[in-house]
Amino acid sequence: MRGPFLHLPGERLSLTELSAARLDGDVVELGEAYAPADLVETAVLRAASLAPLTHGIQGAAFAGMSAAWIHGAGDAPPEVHELQSATGRRLRASASRRLLVHDPVLEPADVHLLGGIAVTTPERTLIDLLRWPVTHPERHEWARLLVLADPGVVPRAATRLSALHRGPGSHRVAQFLAAHATEAADGGRP
Repeated sequence: MRGPFLHLPGERLSLTELSAARLDGDVVELGEAYAPADLVETAVLRAASLAPLTHGIQGAAFAGMSAAWIHGAGDAPPEVHELQSATGRRLRASASRRLLVHDPVLEPADVHLLGGIAVTTPERTLIDLLRWPVTHPERHEWARLLVLADPGVVPRAATRLSALHRGPGSHRVAQFLAAHATEAADGGRP
């Protein structure tokens, strides 16, 4: 569900018209869309702006770096967007340099809907960012930005991690959570 405030090139306005409106300061780029410059940027709006990326991919949920951005980490979306299955079925996505599809199926507790768009919860997002292979080194930076945007995610992620099957990268996640729990107890000092 995109809503009336997001503009995709070619729908109501052409890319040329949207680019001119951006130069005039009327709209700003937001994910795959354009939004009015004075609109408050929320998680629901960010999720809706990425919806065109999942067109034709049944059961996809935004995960990893994409979910971190949706939850308020960082100012600009990642270059590569990450998806996971929220339905228990393997995702069928066309090959793309902009999409990275992960095989593990998400549990229902790890997914919520933001404006009708499936996104991993902040705690699952943090765990995945730290647990997945370091093929994208910027994942650690997205994890740090997510903690800055939502410091309460650290204890929630620790609770969620204890309920998950221990797998590759779990030790890395536990170390990060322990270090950031200590920082939070010290008043945010590293």
